[in-house]
Amino acid sequence: MLGTGTPFNDAKHSGQSIAIVVNDQVYLVDFGPGAVRQMDAARQLGFAGFPGNTMRPTFLKTAFLTHLDSDHTTGLPDIILTPWVLGRKEPLQLFGPPNTKFMVNNVLAAYSTDIEHRMKGKQPATPEGYKVNTTTIKQEGVVYQDDNVKVEAFNARHGDWPDGYALGFRFTTPDRVIVISGDTAYDENVIKHYEGADILIHEVYSMEGLAKRTPDWQKYHQAAHTSTEELAKIGDRIKPKLLVLNHVLYFGAGEESIDQEFRSFYNGKYVMAQDLDVY
Repeated sequence: MLGTGTPFNDAKHSGQSIAIVVNDQVYLVDFGPGAVRQMDAARQLGFAGFPGNTMRPTFLKTAFLTHLDSDHTTGLPDIILTPWVLGRKEPLQLFGPPNTKFMVNNVLAAYSTDIEHRMKGKQPATPEGYKVNTTTIKQEGVVYQDDNVKVEAFNARHGDWPDGYALGFRFTTPDRVIVISGDTAYDENVIKHYEGADILIHEVYSMEGLAKRTPDWQKYHQAAHTSTEELAKIGDRIKPKLLVLNHVLYFGAGEESIDQEFRSFYNGKYVMAQDLDVY
């Protein structure tokens, strides 16, 4: 869990970003603020997949994007350019919903002066490393596969985003199935994709905290996110070996309060994700 944060500027939680590591290969899901720096924090802690003999994130080659909300994407220039500046030789492979390529192209355009300076100046620069091969995910199903993973995308239900613009991902690895909900409200058509998950990483909000917000925000969050009570229902149905509460919307409630709130609904094994946790 490189970052477990939300749009709230909480210094304890970096921007939303999850690394799935299989055979020392890193597959990144989302890249909120600070994702690249958190990769170095993972390296310093000696985690698998984050090379210990270098601080260069040149190993980052494959990334997935659940949706285009800013708290999930503001690290995009960082994951494109920082590994390249530090020596990445091949383009980043990026998979995301419609308009992902538009965002990528505009990031590259915004940094064109920097790219041109590095390419034409005296600084050594690889000609392909800043480029991005973007694949637009147009329908549910398998979107990527290699010797380590099979990655399936499915539609999430995130507020006003239309079908296909908010996604969850299901990673099948040699030893487990990991499902990442993305940002989503409770919806039977979403939940069916969680079946068989060994680890379910799911967003959640505090009901206690939401009750303190204004009615317009309450209405929005209830249509865009999943409450502790709703997530407990999902856990009871899916019965994952581990349920990870991620991207927690605290709304001013304390961690202990949310933990108690969720525990009152759910008896299965779960954890409240913190930055740099490993499962």
